[in-house]
Amino acid sequence: MHTLVAICLLAATANGPLVHTINFSEPPTTKPALVKIPKQPNGLTLYNEKGERVAQCEKKGDSFSNCKLETGFTFDDVMNAWVHAFEDMQDK
Repeated sequence: MHTLVAICLLAATANGPLVHTINFSEPPTTKPALVKIPKQPNGLTLYNEKGERVAQCEKKGDSFSNCKLETGFTFDDVMNAWVHAFEDMQDK
């Protein structure tokens, strides 16, 4: 019986230790969650309900101006995209 226990213990330890030792001589490496702070957008892109890009506007101060329409869209499409953007902001 003692021989059987000795063989089992020898077989269990023959594959190496199951517990890995930790080296405390070096501190753990940690990295900050944000490496650099993202900058604020310098423009606004307007999309319609279908997800199509309608216009690109530049940001000047606290307002947007100089909106450039994408090919194939009208001023009404831009106004509808503004309404769509406003409604999206209300949902959040």
